[in-house]
Amino acid sequence: MTRVAAIDCGTNSIRLLVADATVSDSASGAGATGEITDLDRRMTIVRLGQGVDRTGRLAPEALERTFAACREYAAVIKELGAERIRFVATSASRDAENRDEFVRGVLEILGVEPEVISGDQEAEFSFVGATKELSGDGDYLVVDIGGGSTEFVVGSTGVEAARSVDIGCVRMTERHHPGDPATPEQIAAIRADIEAALDLAERTVPLREPRTLVGLAGSVTTIAAISLGLTGYDSAAIHHSRISHEEVAAITARLLASTHEERTAIPVLHPGRIDVIGAGALVLLAIMERTGAREVVVSEHDILDGIAWSIA
Repeated sequence: MTRVAAIDCGTNSIRLLVADATVSDSASGAGATGEITDLDRRMTIVRLGQGVDRTGRLAPEALERTFAACREYAAVIKELGAERIRFVATSASRDAENRDEFVRGVLEILGVEPEVISGDQEAEFSFVGATKELSGDGDYLVVDIGGGSTEFVVGSTGVEAARSVDIGCVRMTERHHPGDPATPEQIAAIRADIEAALDLAERTVPLREPRTLVGLAGSVTTIAAISLGLTGYDSAAIHHSRISHEEVAAITARLLASTHEERTAIPVLHPGRIDVIGAGALVLLAIMERTGAREVVVSEHDILDGIAWSIA
């Protein structure tokens, strides 16, 4: 058994998983079999990608929010005594001209250098985390809808095709500035970007073949929580829930037609997602329409679990 700490730093949030990993065969890393037992799993909205789509740089205040979360996570890692740490950074860090400043700050606080991974690597971690515990040799399309990008990966027992495209809830919101509520013209502009990105993804990943659609990350889990009528966030209820295309369409329409105050009143909606959830929902809806999926299987296990398996 190995105690590991996995950190995923994306465009909108930074997340930590400290877990005990038990590998049941001679293999190690993402291909191993075994069990991961959570000791601490937490998320902080830091909006690291604030303005990156427009400026190409990480904003000073966004860096400070992220470093503050890193200091909190460092204390948790020390208290729980993790033996191995891996810090993975995704879309916003790939895009930023001043990512060296980000790397130096993380190294100073946590003692490990963040790995600014490619979209394909991100997709592979997400696939492993989302499907390792699903039974059987399923035929999966895993979609990880982040703040700056969305990863698509197809496979059964392993990754067969993957692609990352630059559509995410933060990027689409900052690029098109949907109103309060969004206008039909703003929604159409966001949809046009999403459809163009899906065209790009489809060059690499077969999106239209019958598969089990597995959805990951905050936009998807939030939609599931709303669909389930939760008054508080319940990870166990959300994990492996199945949300129909009709329900996703209805929730998306509701979110895009609502005001900031109306979205704030939704009890399971994290304050850091109030202004971006409409765009995130629209990404999921467009994916379901493109693929013909009648439902999405929602997974709470994702890139964090994939990162943890990689160092088990």
